[in-house]
Amino acid sequence: MSGGPESNKVVIIGGGPGGYESALVAAQLGADVTVVDTDGLGGSAVLTDCVPSKTLIATAELMTDVSGAAELGVNFHDHQGDAATTISVDLARVNTRVKQLAADQSADIARRLAKEDVEVVRGYGRLDGPGRVVVGDQSIDADAILIATGAAPRTLPTAQPDGERILTWEQVYDLTEVPSELIVVGSGVTGAEFASAYLALGIPVTLVSSRDRVLPGEDADASAVLEEVSKRRGMKVLSESRMESVTRSGDVVTVTLTDGRSIQGSHCILALGSIPNTADMGLEEAGVILKEGGFVNVDRVSRTSARGVYSAGDCTGVLMLASVAAMQGRIAMWHFLGDTVHPLDLKKVSSNVFTAPEIATVGWTQQAVDSGEMNAEVVMLPLSGNPRAKMQGVRDGFVKLLCRPGTGIVVGGVVVGPRASELIHPVSIAVAESLTADQLAQAFTVYPSMSGSIAEAARRLHRV
Repeated sequence: MSGGPESNKVVIIGGGPGGYESALVAAQLGADVTVVDTDGLGGSAVLTDCVPSKTLIATAELMTDVSGAAELGVNFHDHQGDAATTISVDLARVNTRVKQLAADQSADIARRLAKEDVEVVRGYGRLDGPGRVVVGDQSIDADAILIATGAAPRTLPTAQPDGERILTWEQVYDLTEVPSELIVVGSGVTGAEFASAYLALGIPVTLVSSRDRVLPGEDADASAVLEEVSKRRGMKVLSESRMESVTRSGDVVTVTLTDGRSIQGSHCILALGSIPNTADMGLEEAGVILKEGGFVNVDRVSRTSARGVYSAGDCTGVLMLASVAAMQGRIAMWHFLGDTVHPLDLKKVSSNVFTAPEIATVGWTQQAVDSGEMNAEVVMLPLSGNPRAKMQGVRDGFVKLLCRPGTGIVVGGVVVGPRASELIHPVSIAVAESLTADQLAQAFTVYPSMSGSIAEAARRLHRV
């Protein structure tokens, strides 16, 4: 549906999930939409982050499954009948597939936007006041502008990537040789995911964590399971170890710690957080207030401090998830174009860490309960007792549910295990729709299934 002469003119700077999803909503509602994009449609989520990393992780998961096949009675033999005892990864081939899938996904998005008559302008967009976007020598007037420029990997003067052996998470897909010893600096979500994936690919991994545990922002019980499993599978985890510098000499990378220790490896991945892509865009001159670190300050309907200027995604620093970026963008367009809109509610966002095992969460946290911020009853049920888990050789992981005493309404949950990203969905629905533990328990589950543990945990929250 294309807008007519009286249409609202919307200009979106950034072609990632916050940008292209908002473009689709605006086009659906009859606006005249232009997307200004520099790096390729899909943004970092499709081209350098979510899609590539989860494709790499899919290969790692297959390696993990194959390595545990003997326990399930499956043996491999070579063409001469001898037992095949080792598996290896062709990293060049894996990365070729990763980049092809990312390019294909980007092309799909381009086709979808073209079908909806969304104009795409290549170039670097900046604001010339709150109602105009300049791209090169082109000037585009707008009734509303959405800033969805994302964020880039953070680096330090003492730890500069070279794209060959010292790498950001955007550069790992150019590797053609398998690292002989990989060091990952940073134990947040990105660092933990890459450390877990490369470990599963058969690469020796050392994880340097400045905190006392891996994934300090996640559920403590979940972090403990991941750390125990990772160490059991051979990962070296250096806790409370702060990186001072990363240097390279020939084929050797040295990570020096602030306490004087040093670790050597063949490659190093820097996972030091993100910085927003908001510099040199004319934002503050247009009246857009930036928070500390350069993130765009927005309210729950994605408005900035400048009239008619909205922002979505990682550049806002609200919650760095592709799903949140997309929802922020949709909410901005629904708000501007007068459609029904519900402000963003972060307590209903489900998220997943794609480690082995996966860690999925939604709603209120155990930490909030322990600190007294939320009054809730908590039940934690290990997956090791689940019949389907036993059949599949799964011993690690759990289901945790949080519900309000009195009403029994489910307010949060954690799932740790294979495909936790899928298993969290019924808990996410319960949180979003304020279902009670009894309602969650009384919905049928398949026997045997991993999801049976969610119903069982809910049953244990029943109060007479």
